[in-house]
Amino acid sequence: MRYDYSPFFRSTVGFDHLFDLLESAGDSAQGYPPYNIERSDDTHYRVTVAVAGFGEKDITVEVKDGVLTVSGKREAEGRPTYLHQGIAGRAFERSFRLADHVEVKAARLENGLLHVDLERVVPEEKKPRRIPINGGEFKTIEGAKAA
Repeated sequence: MRYDYSPFFRSTVGFDHLFDLLESAGDSAQGYPPYNIERSDDTHYRVTVAVAGFGEKDITVEVKDGVLTVSGKREAEGRPTYLHQGIAGRAFERSFRLADHVEVKAARLENGLLHVDLERVVPEEKKPRRIPINGGEFKTIEGAKAA
């Protein structure tokens, strides 16, 4: 389903990349490998990717320019000839765009699932702060102290 984002362009500036992401989200109907995105609280997230048949040496987890990329490729050498292969082992690459201040904290492979733990770490200068009224020296635009 396509949405018309043109009304938002009239009242926003600098959000065109967000609308491009929304547009492309519908186009990237990748089904392999399946994954979950969990949120445990306001600052902690986990991306879980089903990577059955892949070992640690076959999987790469990278973060570059705010994009988390999980890729996997099994070595062709030493693979058996299958009579039936129901467990997919094909190469994959899955990317997730991270919000500002979201950092990858850890990744671990457990029971065929790759868990990537993320945390939103907002710097102090970006956090909201309360400005006291009449709480300190105040200067007027002209530079003189106000009484």
